[in-house]
Amino acid sequence: MDLRKIKKLIELLEDSELNEIEISEGEESIRLSRSLNNSALPTSIEIPNKKENSFESISQINETIDQSTEDVGNRKQIVAPMVGTFYASPDNQSKPYVEVGSKVEVGDTLCIIEAMKIFNHVEAEQAGFVIEISKNSGDPVEYGEVLFVIDTSDISSATNS
Repeated sequence: MDLRKIKKLIELLEDSELNEIEISEGEESIRLSRSLNNSALPTSIEIPNKKENSFESISQINETIDQSTEDVGNRKQIVAPMVGTFYASPDNQSKPYVEVGSKVEVGDTLCIIEAMKIFNHVEAEQAGFVIEISKNSGDPVEYGEVLFVIDTSDISSATNS
């Protein structure tokens, strides 16, 4: 479930007279509730911990809501900025934007994620070489799921050769 949707649900609960909201999307579900004293903030949040990217508290959501990449030494993980469907190329007949071993520059398109009939380009934030692609075209992606690993080490010497 998209973390932006969860934040929106929290806002809806705060702005309403409701004491509890429960939403299900496929196998995932979320229940937000607040105490009987009608405080403005939810007092509990339950999210099934079925996947690595599941969260158990609002603070965990807030810690990761702005995370779009993670550095691991000279390797940069590019993660999904939203829930959707991964596409490696603009259409079935075209070559993928990148392949393992491809050199990328800042701003190069790595893939497209389709979310609610909107095609969102995921771009490289650093120059380097693609060393891992975690998804195939048509695969579903979750928010925060690693899509690519880019090796940013020694990119200047590779461009001089």
